[in-house]
Amino acid sequence: MNIIHIIGFILMIIGFWGLLTQKNMIKIVLALAIVETGLQLVMVTFGFIKGHTAPILDSSELVKGAAEMIVDPVPQALVLTAIVIGVAVNALMLTFVIRLYQKKKTLSITEYKDLKW
Repeated sequence: MNIIHIIGFILMIIGFWGLLTQKNMIKIVLALAIVETGLQLVMVTFGFIKGHTAPILDSSELVKGAAEMIVDPVPQALVLTAIVIGVAVNALMLTFVIRLYQKKKTLSITEYKDLKW
């Protein structure tokens, strides 16, 4: 296993730990961003093959063995999409946190019992 895989899994574990243990809403949003970063690292490294090249071929490079020497571009495209979606979700969550803070003047998740049973 690659060192980047290990770093990605460690980031995911740290982020999940933060989601489960933190009471501050900003720290919860930050923990979710850490989980996303770890997942994106793992996805990119699974798509990497050492010694292979980008899937950009022109007419002079179209040879019989070119298909075996290129890397699948789908994981990179999925990670780019995940980054954009993650930024939008984090911005939305921080907007909710700001609105909740304006209403209750606290960031502690334990103070919000309005929708609890």
